[in-house]
Amino acid sequence: QVHLVESGGGLVRPGASLSLSCIASGDTLSKYAVGWFRQAPGKEREILAAVGWNGGTSYHAAPVKGRFEISRDNSKNLVYLSMNSLKPEDTAVYSCAAKREDGVGYFVRESSYDYWGQGTQVTVSS
Repeated sequence: QVHLVESGGGLVRPGASLSLSCIASGDTLSKYAVGWFRQAPGKEREILAAVGWNGGTSYHAAPVKGRFEISRDNSKNLVYLSMNSLKPEDTAVYSCAAKREDGVGYFVRESSYDYWGQGTQVTVSS
């Protein structure tokens, strides 16, 4: 069983950049596909990006494509979400999730994931 902890959130101004980290413990993260999600107040949780266990396949949702990038370093049990050109509408709690998977694919459905972190708050405001 893998345990996930996110970090790197904070309060930033519009146009700024942030890099979120998701570190795993309890198991080797290279066995898992990983996704980043966010949930804004009053809204449903949405997928932002997902990556296969070896980093060879990835997905970025339309609202963040070109601004956010998912990457991973399995040697460090880490998955990152680099965020650029942040907007006020990016304000949300950001969470990573993991799914044990032998294949190299990624997963975009929330229901596909078995393990979730507690989330980190990102606030974009002037």
